[in-house]
Amino acid sequence: MNRIDRQAGDESPLAAAIAARDGETMAMVRRAVHEKRMRLAYQPVVVGADPSRIAFYEGLMRVIDPTGRVIPARDFIGAIEADELGRQIDCLALDIGLTTLARFPHVRLSINMSARSVGYPRWMKILRKGLAAEKTIGERLILEITESSAMLVPELVIAFMDDLQAHGVSFALDDFGAGQTAFRYFRDFLFDVIKIDGQFIRNIHSDPDNQALTRALMSIGQHFDMLTIAESVETVADAEWLQAAGIDCMQGYLFGAPTVRPAWVSAHKSKSG
Repeated sequence: MNRIDRQAGDESPLAAAIAARDGETMAMVRRAVHEKRMRLAYQPVVVGADPSRIAFYEGLMRVIDPTGRVIPARDFIGAIEADELGRQIDCLALDIGLTTLARFPHVRLSINMSARSVGYPRWMKILRKGLAAEKTIGERLILEITESSAMLVPELVIAFMDDLQAHGVSFALDDFGAGQTAFRYFRDFLFDVIKIDGQFIRNIHSDPDNQALTRALMSIGQHFDMLTIAESVETVADAEWLQAAGIDCMQGYLFGAPTVRPAWVSAHKSKSG
């Protein structure tokens, strides 16, 4: 066996294991979609200067498995992102989010989406119908797109954003700094919000490199009049550093874990009862 054959043979079991795992993941998510075992979990995004105030909530897709266990999107999104199933998940997330905004007029909510869904007719139909249901929904909706997704089809995303922003919808660039932003497009995107990736935020109070990088990312956002949000804030020390640096908002387990039963839903049920 020559060297190339040996390398191919060594890699095949790993490739097969990854393919099998992804196949099992997709089958699990398909069953959950079919059986309507999908929920949004809501995590607060707080005001930087006063973390007792909530600016809005992010709706994060979750699978509820047959035993009742909650499975976060990070455990399955990689396997389904480029598949038709990814578009179905985007449709579900948007539908649930828009229904939530219609039911709770005091809530502002961000929903994750892929740039691939811009050209998906069913997703666009759900969006248009939801926005038409109540005039303030567009003003309370934030659509989050990751850097890597936005750069797949930048011209399409720019045109889509321009259309929806005219209806009051805001856009957030998620995981800012984690991808490879083409800065020639950055001025044209005109995002309303940038969410600084958590890898730059963790231990920022004691990490000079993260401090320098976060200041640079904040400076870009502030120059373009974008709201700056720090993701993955988990300690008081990190939050205090970010406050001193002038961050607009913060999100992370320090302020609340994502939950499928947010307090405002419970309060609504109590009043209804």
